[in-house]
Amino acid sequence: MQFVPPRALAGWVMFDWAAQPFYTLVLTFLFAPYFASTFIGDAAWGQELWGYTTAAAGVFVALLSPVLGAIADASGKRKPWIAISSLALIAGLCSLWLAAPGQSSQLLPVIAGIIVASVAAEIATVFTNAMMPGLVPPDRLGRLSGTGWAVGYAGGLVSLVLAAGLIVADGETGKTMMGLEPVLPLNSLDHEGERLIGPLSALWYAIFVLPLFLFTPDIGSGKSVNGPGSAVRRGLRQLRDTLLHVRHYGNIVRFLTARMLYADGLGAIFVFGGLYAASLFNWTAAELGLFGIVITVTAAIGAFIGGPLDDRFGARTVIIWGLVGLMAACAGVLSVDATSIFYVVGVAPASAADGVFSSVGEKVYMAFAAGIGLVSGPIQASSRSLLARITPPDMATEFFGLFAFSGKVTAFAAPLTVSLVTAMTGDQRLGIASIAIYLMLGLGLLLSVKEER
Repeated sequence: MQFVPPRALAGWVMFDWAAQPFYTLVLTFLFAPYFASTFIGDAAWGQELWGYTTAAAGVFVALLSPVLGAIADASGKRKPWIAISSLALIAGLCSLWLAAPGQSSQLLPVIAGIIVASVAAEIATVFTNAMMPGLVPPDRLGRLSGTGWAVGYAGGLVSLVLAAGLIVADGETGKTMMGLEPVLPLNSLDHEGERLIGPLSALWYAIFVLPLFLFTPDIGSGKSVNGPGSAVRRGLRQLRDTLLHVRHYGNIVRFLTARMLYADGLGAIFVFGGLYAASLFNWTAAELGLFGIVITVTAAIGAFIGGPLDDRFGARTVIIWGLVGLMAACAGVLSVDATSIFYVVGVAPASAADGVFSSVGEKVYMAFAAGIGLVSGPIQASSRSLLARITPPDMATEFFGLFAFSGKVTAFAAPLTVSLVTAMTGDQRLGIASIAIYLMLGLGLLLSVKEER
């Protein structure tokens, strides 16, 4: 393996810092609840529609990522694909400004922007993940992956503090979650702060992805082809051969299937966790911002701790125990509703007059949600380091394309299940409880995976 200087590793890690605000601000804590409760105007219908939108994005990622990964392996280069995906991500994020309250005519452009941004972010991640085996030896993959996730969560945290603390204002008070006047002259009644989340995330990404292009070497497969047409033909042929001979990669297939199941569940938890909390306690944007900070901090801590544990005990072991902890924390979250905790213990409902997170229910909810954050970081970081360890190096991008495929081919299933159960029962808690089956099935299959190349 060639020597890779520290700034090359830093450039690779900065991709996670650059991309994370999209997931933290847009898909989870600020724009998603705004989309459902204010832009759509009906929390239950908004939750359903958000689920359908993220499901559609998952279908596109599932279709494109294995094909593009195989083509990139055939061409030997990954940065051009990251650049194209980056431009699409920036364009999709900027379109979210159109989501003004009551502007139903902008619904389709906004949904299209969410889908384009989601697909582009995932495709760019495929190619950056595939760089890992060329940057560090196998016994350092856990630390590299864990550091990347931790730095990414830190980027999400910083961007969340800036957005919720200095930009997004409460529609009633005109103040941010820090009790300050917004630093930008935005109309809080028109929710310009929430709508600006997309363009701000785009600007953040455009600035912080530059070190990856400037300092990180594009260590590809070493293959050379004559022109893009040849790369496409060769890549498609390689993908076809891989799928035809998939029995030779049984261990990888079992892992990708397991990851497909538990990633669906984990993704749905993050998509709907903020929506559920907002409707349960009538949280404002400021409270959702604080909630996001807690989850992000605990996830960063978990990812940072999980890296050394990954290298010492194995990625598989870290994922297994992480899933056990995740299911326990989710059960705790769902034991809370507006007037009870642990399913049967009655408590006083939350009141805005009592201050932020002042009720017993809110405190218990936050404690279990922090547990979800603590284990989610290691699960995600160790998943990509495990694949990097068991994948043939010259097929890294193709298999990371299948990794994205496994995370998205049925990614519509968990959000769709939540949406359908919510629609049938009218109960958001029952809808979210349906996620548990994906986590249990993923854990069961992961037990048959061997951590060996």
